[in-house]
Amino acid sequence: MNINESAENYLETIYRLSMKLPVVRSVDIATELGYTKPSVSVAMKNLRLKGHIVVSSAGFITLTESGREIGESIYERHEVISHWLQTLGVDPQIASDDACRMEHVLSKETFAAIKEHIRETCKDYSPCAEDCKEKGGCPSNQ
Repeated sequence: MNINESAENYLETIYRLSMKLPVVRSVDIATELGYTKPSVSVAMKNLRLKGHIVVSSAGFITLTESGREIGESIYERHEVISHWLQTLGVDPQIASDDACRMEHVLSKETFAAIKEHIRETCKDYSPCAEDCKEKGGCPSNQ
């Protein structure tokens, strides 16, 4: 499926917000991304028309299966790449910013190779492992 970077960012944001909020609304997305409500409204219409989200009559936004798959995939890419860059000594904010750009352009093959490399070089690695982040890198590499 061909989807643009902007749509991927919105779906990733909805996915992340849905993990921490009981419901996701356009205002939550606008606040999270620093966008205007009208901009978010247009994007939500486009995502709804493409079948990636459902918007309830109360304005609650829910990811469809395709939307969840895309959002989850981009989120995983962001977490893995950001963590990997931090283990290389990159400042956490710069790593996150760079991961935001890289997550959209890597092929599935390249991303799979990066994940495999990380698994091989960091036995305790988990993309969301807080203990790994708190220790400043992969414990098995220290």
